[in-house]
Amino acid sequence: MVTVGGMTRLTRSGLSMTDWKLQGSMPPMNAAEWEAEFNRYKQFPEYQQRRQQGMTVDDFKSIFWWEYGHRMLGRALGVVYGAPLLYFAARGALPPHIRARAAALLVLGGTQGLVGWWMVKSGLQEETAAKLGEGEGAQVRVSPYRLATHLAMAFTTFGLLVHTGLDALRGPGAANEALAAFGKQLLAPAGVLRRATIGTAALAFVTAMSGAFVAGNDAGHAYNTFPKMTYDRWLPEEILNMQPLWRNFFENTATVQASHRTLAFTTLGAVAATLLAARRGGAGALWSALPAEARRAQLAMATVATGQVTLGVATLLLYVPLPLAAAHQAGALALLGTSVWSVHALRFARGGALRLAAQRAAKP
Repeated sequence: MVTVGGMTRLTRSGLSMTDWKLQGSMPPMNAAEWEAEFNRYKQFPEYQQRRQQGMTVDDFKSIFWWEYGHRMLGRALGVVYGAPLLYFAARGALPPHIRARAAALLVLGGTQGLVGWWMVKSGLQEETAAKLGEGEGAQVRVSPYRLATHLAMAFTTFGLLVHTGLDALRGPGAANEALAAFGKQLLAPAGVLRRATIGTAALAFVTAMSGAFVAGNDAGHAYNTFPKMTYDRWLPEEILNMQPLWRNFFENTATVQASHRTLAFTTLGAVAATLLAARRGGAGALWSALPAEARRAQLAMATVATGQVTLGVATLLLYVPLPLAAAHQAGALALLGTSVWSVHALRFARGGALRLAAQRAAKP
């Protein structure tokens, strides 16, 4: 769903549908209906900028189908998730430890559709539409702030789905079983590793959100050199041109891209440091003592982070080709997913469990 949304943005298709209905609607079915839909699109700012390019009905169809598919896929996901949830809830078959989160996920999914329309509306109105460039070459876009909000909700939903799915799969007693089998002398470094992994997961999320502002400002189509942002400078002169200063980090193409680059390599460094801490904690004994799942999750997180940074650099240098750009967005989800998995695999080392273990050990 998120990848299709990314392709919808990359193909500049997101503003092709100018209304929204909760239940959805059938697409145009004949030439007259296509013409009517195209005429509706012509009334909005994006077409006013594109008309110099001689857009035809067939051109319009190619962008309409991306947005229509994205919206209908969202509704299909709501049914795929919601119908079984209601069925199992009615039968009393939902495990108690995931009931609240399962309900919260249903609400998040429904809210995401509303936020998506709120985002699209920002590109349909002259007063809220963001524009890249000036004059005839200007490109109407949705608000980068609303785009980032939409993506943040998608990533939050995805992360919560992964964590809840792992909880349902492993069962409520798995953490206690892992704790009972773990050496007491290594509980402290395991707790440190868990906190470091949580920090790394949070950093991966923040990096992905900075990528939303790269997308929202089309910043990937500028400064397409690496490692320097221009051929002779690490940072462009215009990096802090906007006033007030904070706007640069969300609206200035140079600052937005520089921030994303910095966060990406900081995240990669954090992942590497976390893996190193796991392998060296407790004089090297921690790694062998960790549950096999925790070791696999740490290695998966490091592998995905390396691949994600490589994809990002390649996407930049090749001027954002669609397949690489879509893969890079999917890679951000994969990195978040492996980060959440890593945190979940270390849940036996959370503070409450450690204190309980210490209390048990102190008893005669």
